Amino acid sequence: MRYRVWHSTDYGYSDVVQDSLGVVHLGPRRLPWQQVITSTVEISPKPLDVDPSVDHYGNQVTYFHLTDDHDDLKVVSDADVIVTTPAYSQEALAVAWEDARPLEHPELPGAWEAAEFVLESPRVQHLPDVEAYAVSSFTPGRALGEVATEIMHRIFTDFEYDGAATSVTSTVGDVLGKRAGVCQDFAHLALSCLRSQGLAARYVSGYLATTPAPGQKHVFGADASHAWLAVWVPGSGEWLAIDPTNDQWVNDRYVTVAWGRDYDDVAPVRGIITTEAKKSTLDVSVDVGPLDPVSGEPVEENA
Repeated sequence: MRYRVWHSTDYGYSDVVQDSLGVVHLGPRRLPWQQVITSTVEISPKPLDVDPSVDHYGNQVTYFHLTDDHDDLKVVSDADVIVTTPAYSQEALAVAWEDARPLEHPELPGAWEAAEFVLESPRVQHLPDVEAYAVSSFTPGRALGEVATEIMHRIFTDFEYDGAATSVTSTVGDVLGKRAGVCQDFAHLALSCLRSQGLAARYVSGYLATTPAPGQKHVFGADASHAWLAVWVPGSGEWLAIDPTNDQWVNDRYVTVAWGRDYDDVAPVRGIITTEAKKSTLDVSVDVGPLDPVSGEPVEENA
């Protein structure tokens, strides 16, 4: 599948901003299953300094510093990507979950790199209540792929998708208590479940291409960013990507942007401003539109 991914973030301020320093994770990653044809990030007003780079996890990141007075800041990412469904070694997925813990088996290739994703992170705590919820899936000798898939399915079944139930400051404990949340919350909860038993798992941000209802046309700008997670599969160099929000393994409708320990490592746009403004507004628009695989021209689904 080929997509044009467009993401616009527009901040408005009630007073002049004298100084704005930001970090942007919006450029899709180049991966074995994801080819990036083009990718740009435009910031307006034009910053004094812009530095496209790669962060600790290999994500595309843009740092900027805007020193001109402004009361509006707009960040627009525009990318053309080709995505295939990731392939996994069935033999590797069949390994017992106890043998897939990098801290217990540091001799495994890649264990040292995966170990960071076992530890607690600011948004993914190892809570006793989460461990108690997860433990029934970790029967002795069970295949790693089965364990990860069951955790995904249980969260999808046991929790309600509710945008009003949580906020950006909600914790894993809040989500477990309310039995509700959004994709970010479900990814964090699944990470906590898996890490609590010693497995390595990372938070993934990106986009999920949706299909219009029958008879409806694609509405530009009506999509949203998405979050899921990936579990380390020892011996294969692979990470099994699963989406508890939609109860499925990641396929060719998912565009991967960045990964890290949790949301804080890969927030789309974050930064610091100097201003006396008392109020601000935020307007985010996202579009994931299908393109012809060869020509790159837009394709209308369900037209």
